[in-house]
Amino acid sequence: MSHKKYVVIIPHESEFPEPITFKKGDPLLVGEEYKGSEGWDNWILCTTPGQKPGWVPGQIIERFGNLHGKALDDYTAKELNVLEGDLLLCSKSLNGWLWCEKLTSAESGWVPLGNLKEVTE
Repeated sequence: MSHKKYVVIIPHESEFPEPITFKKGDPLLVGEEYKGSEGWDNWILCTTPGQKPGWVPGQIIERFGNLHGKALDDYTAKELNVLEGDLLLCSKSLNGWLWCEKLTSAESGWVPLGNLKEVTE
């Protein structure tokens, strides 16, 4: 996905102040798959040593049986707190979420796609 501009139409505030963060190759303990009405498919609750559990896209988990796996890529579950009207530059889309950077600061993180509207110029 190339970079696209979006405007926030619904504010978003993270409920996870300590997001899971890991490097490619790190071990993961694989838990439940997210079940919700939002359409956020393929998010798996994982833990890695020394961190709280966090939601990880299934595409970046190499599984070994039901409970164990390893990271196929570097990842952080950091969500971006945004207010209505914020302008964002988004570069990656995964399972109903976009990786975005605020145009007014260097802050970046995941934002639900449903909270955004693409800006066409």
